[in-house]
Amino acid sequence: MYPNTPNPSNSGQNPFTVQKEDEIDLKVVVFNYLQYWLLIAACMFVGVVGAFLFNRYATSIFRVESSILVEDEEPALGMDLFQSGGLGMLKGKSNIENEIGILKSYTLAEEAVSALNLNVQYYRENFITTSQIYEKLPVMVSVDWKQPQLVGGRFRLEVINGESFELSVEDDEFRIYNPHDPYYKTLPEESVSLGKSVYSFGQEIKGENYSFTVNQIASLPGDVVLFTLVDTPSLALKYREELIVAPLNKQSSILSLSLETPVRRLGEEYVNKLMEMYLERELNEKNRAAENTVKFINEQLSGISDSLRFSENKLQQYRTENKIFNLSEEGSVIFERMQRLETEKGQAEIRLKYYQTLRGYLVNDHAGSDMVTPSVMGVTDPLLNSLVQVYSELQAEQVRLSANFTEQAPAVRENAARIQNIRKQLQENVSSAIGNTQNVITDLISQIRMLDTDVNSLPETERNLLGIQRQFSINENIYIYLLEKKAEAEITKAANMPKNSILDFAKSGQIPVAPKRTLNLLIGLVLGLIVPIGFITVKDFLNTKIEDPKELENQIKVPLIGMIGRNNSDDAIPVLNNPRSTVTESFRSLRADMSYLSPHRDNLTILFTSSISGEGKTFVSINVASVYALMGKKTILIGLDLRKPKIAEDFGLANDRGMSTCLSTDIPWQEVVKPTGHKDMDVILSGPIPPNPAELLLQDKFGEIVKELKAAYDVVIFDCPPVGLVSETKELFGFADISFFVFRQGYSMKGNTQILNNLVEKGGVSKIYGILNDVHIDKGYGYGYGYGYGYGYGNNSYGYHEEVQLPWWKRALRRK
Repeated sequence: MYPNTPNPSNSGQNPFTVQKEDEIDLKVVVFNYLQYWLLIAACMFVGVVGAFLFNRYATSIFRVESSILVEDEEPALGMDLFQSGGLGMLKGKSNIENEIGILKSYTLAEEAVSALNLNVQYYRENFITTSQIYEKLPVMVSVDWKQPQLVGGRFRLEVINGESFELSVEDDEFRIYNPHDPYYKTLPEESVSLGKSVYSFGQEIKGENYSFTVNQIASLPGDVVLFTLVDTPSLALKYREELIVAPLNKQSSILSLSLETPVRRLGEEYVNKLMEMYLERELNEKNRAAENTVKFINEQLSGISDSLRFSENKLQQYRTENKIFNLSEEGSVIFERMQRLETEKGQAEIRLKYYQTLRGYLVNDHAGSDMVTPSVMGVTDPLLNSLVQVYSELQAEQVRLSANFTEQAPAVRENAARIQNIRKQLQENVSSAIGNTQNVITDLISQIRMLDTDVNSLPETERNLLGIQRQFSINENIYIYLLEKKAEAEITKAANMPKNSILDFAKSGQIPVAPKRTLNLLIGLVLGLIVPIGFITVKDFLNTKIEDPKELENQIKVPLIGMIGRNNSDDAIPVLNNPRSTVTESFRSLRADMSYLSPHRDNLTILFTSSISGEGKTFVSINVASVYALMGKKTILIGLDLRKPKIAEDFGLANDRGMSTCLSTDIPWQEVVKPTGHKDMDVILSGPIPPNPAELLLQDKFGEIVKELKAAYDVVIFDCPPVGLVSETKELFGFADISFFVFRQGYSMKGNTQILNNLVEKGGVSKIYGILNDVHIDKGYGYGYGYGYGYGYGNNSYGYHEEVQLPWWKRALRRK
């Protein structure tokens, strides 16, 4: 019905077809962010100020460091015998990993905390924050830890005078610590509140779940002290986690201990006390063997001393009654031989008893630290001594590993396997030693019996004296032997020293490790930059409005012919009333482009539409008509938006007659033409709003009117209704030589581009192009985008001197 021409948008010869690119234009991205330079600068300033305030009022954290030298002793004699038994990884008594485990053990931390009495923490209120105090305490709180206590919360103490104070709850985040179940805390049944109670110094403050006394030290009236009660298990866990123990390097046997704390003196004393308890523990481990030896010997002495006393009394009584004091020469020889054999037999019996005791330890799986070393009891077997030593070490290591790992941990299971292997070998060696010792005792007994025949040849009196004196000598020799071993064990205990030693006592650094002031300032600056950029990025990502000309060009299936800048004046027709404005120049550029779009037509019919109302199609229609009229072309503007007419308002005309009048009556179109004030430009208004605008425009009469208008005028401009809202516009494309779809920057929805694409792909509309109106958001293209808006004339030879394009940096810093 209507004439159609091939769609130039699909032709490779069209000069306005721009190749679609998916590349990110860095210049556009930079310009997009620079438009918000004031917001970004403000956020960066706030970030730096926030970091400065954080540095100013944050609690300073200091690092306390010390070092311990771990001496590695040579492997025990016979250790090489166990290489095939899976014990090749044993390295004597000292192992760096084991020592680290001991230093970081909960037990050691608990001993150090208990020795320092750190269960009450005192704080002082500052301008904004609170700081912990450790030295020069104004008051001292004594706590009865034998009964349940409120821990975790904070009390507030305000000194009234030298004798009384006011106590209240500052923070009621309390838990109830029960000394009978120290590892499980319960919540109070109700909120803890003391009100503002007044107490005297030295008075017991007692409740259902608390009991403590506040003593005066050096407080003054008005002083405010905050304090918190902390149970020992919680403190031990806290310090255990915070303590860092590590070797200086892989080859070094020096351990470095470090702790970060806000109170330097507290950190130094804790680390020093921890090292002291560590060395004391090591010394106790060494002394335990000597103590066990003394205990074993005392058990033997308790039995032999009674026998010695009895035999001594019997010998003295026999000598007195029989008046015989010395043996004959023959008796003395027999006595000496008998005494030597009896002494050997007694020592062998003691060794046998030791072997039996050792076997009992192994069978009942006692801790290796409770075992008496064989060498102390005179056992010279190097293999047995080595086995007992290794067994004790493995048992001690198993205790340390069990304190830090579960039973299923690989290290615990591997060490347990080693213990089982050593125990098996020990049991075999002890059983062999028991058998050998029993054979020795049997042999000695047979030798003693052989001597008994010689004793029988002596006179009865001398024979009886020999028997009594022999029994006394046996007991005396065994007693002296045990006393010697006891003295040796006590001397060994007194001479014991820890093999490890403290190289450096704890010392805190003068410069705090936190807060890291420079880093915090940098982080504040970076956050101040990232936050607004992230906000802008999300805002742009969620933005559904068309702002970027290049993005619009990539989304539509037709060329984007030009861009019309923002009209900053209140004049709706800047082309006629302000011919030197930049907006006017953009319309002139658009007019020049028409020669490329329809180069062989003397008469031109142009249609303007959009997706929705408010995108500026009427503004563009009026000014395009005006720019042709200024050229001397006889131009007529026809208002076809019969539903929402606007042209009359812009020209200051009355919309009493127009196109709706011609189509609904017999009045010819010549009678509704109205002058615009320019000799080459007329206008036909839309006229009164009809009830059936779509049907009016679809009449054949409208086609006849258009034909007559084309014959009477050089340029005919159609101001059509939005194609996205009404249906009749689609029928009007056939009357136009060139059609323009108007978008408005910052107003049109991105989804509206699909309306234009559907017109081309599904509606069969040809010769249609895009225009971006109201361009005011600079995306880095200089508003020109290659099509003639804002050429930036800098001289007066062309007569355009009112508006000059700003430099790129000024446009980047200019707000929207």
